[in-house]
Amino acid sequence: MNSSDSDLQIAGDILEVQHLLQPAREHPATVAEFVGLARSIAADRTQWAHLVQYDATARWYHRLRTGPGYEVWLLSWVPGQGSGLHDHGPSSGVLTVLEGELTERTTSDSRTLSAGAQRAFAPGYAHEVVNDSLEPAVSLHVYYPGLTEMPMHASTCSPAQQDVVPA
Repeated sequence: MNSSDSDLQIAGDILEVQHLLQPAREHPATVAEFVGLARSIAADRTQWAHLVQYDATARWYHRLRTGPGYEVWLLSWVPGQGSGLHDHGPSSGVLTVLEGELTERTTSDSRTLSAGAQRAFAPGYAHEVVNDSLEPAVSLHVYYPGLTEMPMHASTCSPAQQDVVPA
């Protein structure tokens, strides 16, 4: 059967049939949409580049955006700064490297993430993010639901490291 033999024919402008169209979402709701949100922010430097600051004593972070149930954070990392081994409690996330290079370590693996690299992760995923390079780095983090806890997995963490600081 070829297309000319089909019993279905569309007459008129299909875009005028409003009840058949999905409305555009104002906010992301799927992993793919959160990855897309991170990519669109990363591609538009005017949304974030002017906000970036570097702090030699601690990782700098800034909440860039919120939506229903999610948060977007901007972080900077000078050489040698790291997050410590942690997870994000009940939150899923998308980590996007905007500038520089970061190393992500888990208990079984280590990988270098260069500018443009993205990692999506599920609740409970434990990792450590470190700037092992000689240049500063900037990253974007999307959490759903918004970050409420960041349990550390190393017994040598100081109480200050156990605060909810995006990573």
